[in-house]
Amino acid sequence: MNIAGLVLAGGQGLRMGGADKALLPLAGQPLIAHVLARFAPQVATVAISANGDPARFASCGYPVLADAIHGSAGPLAGVLAGLDWAAALGADRLATVAVDTPFFPDDMVARLSRGLGGVQVAMAESGGRLHPTCALWRIGVRAALRAALAGEERRLARFGETQGLVRVTFDGDPDPYFNINHPADLTAARERVAR
Repeated sequence: MNIAGLVLAGGQGLRMGGADKALLPLAGQPLIAHVLARFAPQVATVAISANGDPARFASCGYPVLADAIHGSAGPLAGVLAGLDWAAALGADRLATVAVDTPFFPDDMVARLSRGLGGVQVAMAESGGRLHPTCALWRIGVRAALRAALAGEERRLARFGETQGLVRVTFDGDPDPYFNINHPADLTAARERVAR
């Protein structure tokens, strides 16, 4: 398997009162620990996409990549940094997952790989909703992504569509792509873990 993995943990957490979502406690561990435990077995190697002091992730044991583009370029800038990192390792694909989706499927990367076909990007969807941060990217998309960012593109899905985006459906109850955006979501996640 020549797939590198990137946890997108660079969000500003504005809807969580500015909290660093990656470090929010869930069942006695930071949220990022849950995501890494589920994600690392699915890929050959992992990095964390985050700006700011990388020391806050030292206990995770993975490299921390700052955005390749300065300013507020959003998760696309993190994906570009991840693609550059993965290319340097000789990977041919990069899987991404958001740090606020701790219940994504254990076979997410395998299913995205099967769905990718001949296009550049496959993204997960559930319940009719696209989850653009949970995706598989071919390394060859780097030049197009760099150009799109230079042209002020900031939306993952819109960029994916320019690359022939494939949607891979993951349905389930409860939703495997439940994400933690608000304090009430964190409460719901804690209840889900406790069941």
